[in-house]
Amino acid sequence: FGPIGRGQRELIIGDRQTGKTSIAIDTIINQKRFNDGTDEKKKLYCIYVAIGQKRSTVAQLVKRLTDADAMKYTIVVSATASDAAPLQYLAPYSGCSMGEYFRDNGKHALIIYDDLSKQAVAYRQMSLLLRRPPGREAYPGDVFYLHSRLLERAAKMNDSFGGGSLTALPVIETQAGDVSAYIPTNVISITDGQIFLETELFYKGIRPAINVGLSVSRVGSAAQTRAMKQVAGTMKLELAQYREVAAFAQFGSDLDAATQQLLSRGVRLTELLKQGQYSPMAIEEQVAVIYAGVRG
Repeated sequence: FGPIGRGQRELIIGDRQTGKTSIAIDTIINQKRFNDGTDEKKKLYCIYVAIGQKRSTVAQLVKRLTDADAMKYTIVVSATASDAAPLQYLAPYSGCSMGEYFRDNGKHALIIYDDLSKQAVAYRQMSLLLRRPPGREAYPGDVFYLHSRLLERAAKMNDSFGGGSLTALPVIETQAGDVSAYIPTNVISITDGQIFLETELFYKGIRPAINVGLSVSRVGSAAQTRAMKQVAGTMKLELAQYREVAAFAQFGSDLDAATQQLLSRGVRLTELLKQGQYSPMAIEEQVAVIYAGVRG
C-alpha cells in the first residue's frame, strides 16, 4: 500500500507505543535476504539513528538485530536521553554522513531517524539557552530548516554519479494523534509520503497498526513490482469502504446482504494484514497471500 523506492523519504508517524520502531526494525531485518546474496547491487546497508532514547531501549534493539544476524550490515548511531542536547542534535547528521558515503560510492543505504521529534526538542533547548527568539510552540524560527536540510540529503543518484542511493525513514511521535502540530506538519511537508500508525488500531490488536486510508506514498505504484500492483490494486479501496460501512454498522442491526458481505470481507482482509513482530515476509509470499485474500 505504501511502496518505497530507493532514495525516497517516507515518514513513520504515530503516538508513542504504537509500533513505529518495530516497523523500522522489521525493515532492517527484511534486508538480510538481499545482503546474504552475491548481487552487490541489491545489497542495502542500514543505519539506525537513536535520538533521545533510553540506553536500555537501544541495548534491547541492538540485541534484537544481533539475534536476527542483521548487525553485519547495520550501523547504530546513538545519542541517548542521558547525553547532552548538542549530541542529540548532531546524531542524525552524523548518521546521514555515513549514509552519504554509501550513496556516493554507488551503493544503496537506508537510514532511520528514531525520532526527529526528540532532535527538535534538543534543538529548542539549545536555542532557548542561546537566547534566540522563540516562535510557535517555543521552537526557533529555523526549525523547519533543521529537518529539511537533513532529509533532502536522501536521494537516488543517476548512473553518471554512480547510481547509489540513500533512503530515509524519519520517525515522528505525535501527541494524542495530533498530526497538525508544528513538527509533524513540517516533516510531512518535507517527506514523500507517510505511514500513519493509530493507537486505536493498536489496541484492537491490528498490528502493525497502520491506517491504510491516511498512509500514502507519493512515489506510488512506480516503486511496486508488477505482480504486487495487480493483486493489491482493489484492496485499498475495499478496506476504505469497509471502514466507512463499519462505522455506520455500529448504529444499525438490520443490514442488507451486500453490506454484510462487505463487512465480513473487510474483517478477513484486516486479519490478513496482521503480521508478527520481527518476522518480515518475502515479496513472493506477500503476493500469494494478498492474491488469495482479494480473490477469496
